[in-house]
Amino acid sequence: MFPRNANEMRRLCQHADAFSRHCPAQSVPDTVIASAVLILLQAHEDGLHVLLTRRTEHLRHHAGQISFPGGRREEQDATAVRTALREAQEEVGVVPSDVEVLGCLPDFLVPSGFLITPVLGLLQRPAKLVLDDFEVAEAFEVPLAHLMQRIRYQQHRLQWQGSVRHVHAVAYQGRFVWGATAGILVMLADFLSFAYQAKV
Repeated sequence: MFPRNANEMRRLCQHADAFSRHCPAQSVPDTVIASAVLILLQAHEDGLHVLLTRRTEHLRHHAGQISFPGGRREEQDATAVRTALREAQEEVGVVPSDVEVLGCLPDFLVPSGFLITPVLGLLQRPAKLVLDDFEVAEAFEVPLAHLMQRIRYQQHRLQWQGSVRHVHAVAYQGRFVWGATAGILVMLADFLSFAYQAKV
């Protein structure tokens, strides 16, 4: 199940805090890098779409991968929400005042040392994207309906620093979303399932 319009998404996101309490606690190393991403939703006639970006190939972390707008928390960022909004403005030109923040999902720890807070946001008006060509190779939208169908996801085994890790992956129009981004999308699908049940 997935929301088909902005109002339904708003109602479901009222259960975000309850979902975070429902999720098992995770062990977080002291050396993590606090960061945040913006899961930016935009309403279209055919439903909600999610904004994704493809990172440029020369970046130090996650080069060439498909991701949400976002990055590490800076000293001036009072909250993870502020980090996500600032990074989205820097990377794709989305003005923070154009984003209605709906809540946050639980933090997502990745092997590269980043602890990511996913921030859910709803775009209030069509965005005129301005890409930071140093960090962002392209930006594109994917229907939420496509991303919320768990049957579309595969699991892959990867070798990471001498151990085997399992990562999610999903394809869309020749693009391959995997790793932390796919993992966060799976968590979003789990949250929406939880929220629909809580709403009953």
